[in-house]
Amino acid sequence: MASWDRAAMMPPKGSEARAQALAEMDALLHRMRTDPGLVALLAQADGEPLDDTARSNLREIRRDWKSSNALPPALVEAKSLATSRCEHAWRRQRPDDDWAGFLLNLREVVRLAREEAKYLADSSGLSLYDALMDQFEPDMTSVEVSSTFGDLQTWLPGLIRAVRDKQASEPVIEPVGPFAKVAQRALSLEVMALLGFDFEAGRLDESAHPFSGGVPEDTRLTTRYYEDDFVQSLMGTIHETGHARYEQNLPRECLGQPIARARSMGIHESQSLSFEMQLGRSAGFIARMAPLLAAHFGAQPAFEAGNLQRLLTRVEPGFIRVDADELTYPAHVMLRYSIEKRLIEGEIEADDIPLLWDEGMASLLGVDTSGNFNDGCMQDVHWGAGLFGYFPCYTLGAMYAAQWFAAMRRSTPELDARLFAGDFAPVFDWLRVNIWQQASRWTTAELTQRASGERLNPLHFRRHLQARYLGVGPR
Repeated sequence: MASWDRAAMMPPKGSEARAQALAEMDALLHRMRTDPGLVALLAQADGEPLDDTARSNLREIRRDWKSSNALPPALVEAKSLATSRCEHAWRRQRPDDDWAGFLLNLREVVRLAREEAKYLADSSGLSLYDALMDQFEPDMTSVEVSSTFGDLQTWLPGLIRAVRDKQASEPVIEPVGPFAKVAQRALSLEVMALLGFDFEAGRLDESAHPFSGGVPEDTRLTTRYYEDDFVQSLMGTIHETGHARYEQNLPRECLGQPIARARSMGIHESQSLSFEMQLGRSAGFIARMAPLLAAHFGAQPAFEAGNLQRLLTRVEPGFIRVDADELTYPAHVMLRYSIEKRLIEGEIEADDIPLLWDEGMASLLGVDTSGNFNDGCMQDVHWGAGLFGYFPCYTLGAMYAAQWFAAMRRSTPELDARLFAGDFAPVFDWLRVNIWQQASRWTTAELTQRASGERLNPLHFRRHLQARYLGVGPR
């Protein structure tokens, strides 16, 4: 809650005091996790006749214990301080396009991230980058990610070209603004209610970068508003609501236990993208949103359901990852993955990021970001916050989301007709039973197998994109 407040409501002058407080809290928690007395307790538990639930809890406790013991307390505290300072400064520096100022703090964050990676790698036997990625996506390796992304690059550019050619002859009426912030917030709250968000266990606020946090009983999410473009706040809110509903529906009878935590960030992103991309851009959901837009912004031709769907599924390369369409989004992730992997492994330095960013954006998306740090390499909060190894989870999440909906359509063949009728229960019920309530009872591979009948299969993502954007193959 202190971290959420820092990003959403804390006055700027509170930054240093909050950084010190959070660093002390991180150090205290680390001391608890590495208490020498846990060694005997874990050994004792391992020898007891545990049921499946207790055995799963022990697996997760051991995992946390091992990674915590790999890190010295001084490093934990130093990283917490450095990332707090860097993230807070980023909020001022990004609007000012101040890469030089951001770099002063980022160098220290990178230094400490490399140190953390070395300790974790020595403990786990993983590579430096994999040791950090394992904190977000357990058991996933960069070999698997690179192979998956390599396959994406063989067919995604051609699909993007084909879709853009098709859409060139499909006119879209642009919404006419301005769109008042108060109206955007009211719309966001109404859409959150449509998506089943429990307002007695959470709230919506505003921040420099949309995010979700808090605890299952008090889930906080944020969005950001631009008066010339309501789509960014609307889709950002839908995305974060997916995260929030996962947290709000973790198994209450186990709250406080390791198995009641979200499985991984890839699975977490599969929930936000199930809401934002799979459901939020479906014809059925858009048909329900269209009258809400007219009610909050005034009736106009752009809010006709068919036009709105063309608007929300338009494919067009752009600068900003969180505003990217479904097809170009993976390119943003692949760029960040390639840079941060080389950064952690010492092949490049933080000073090299802008040039590599510009080259990657031009190559992958044909977009020129030269000298544009605000919309370029400073747009995300992740690196300043020390979240190296997180970015692959976004595209893995998109693949999981496509796989979940493929499984839903097998179990409910009339799914799309029910969505068009405004009945979203099949989606929420399936996710609740197969993902939300399972939490961390199983490993990611086991969870995926049980939910969908197979391990992660990127083919579902490709089929989904082809069906939605080209009308090719079964829905």
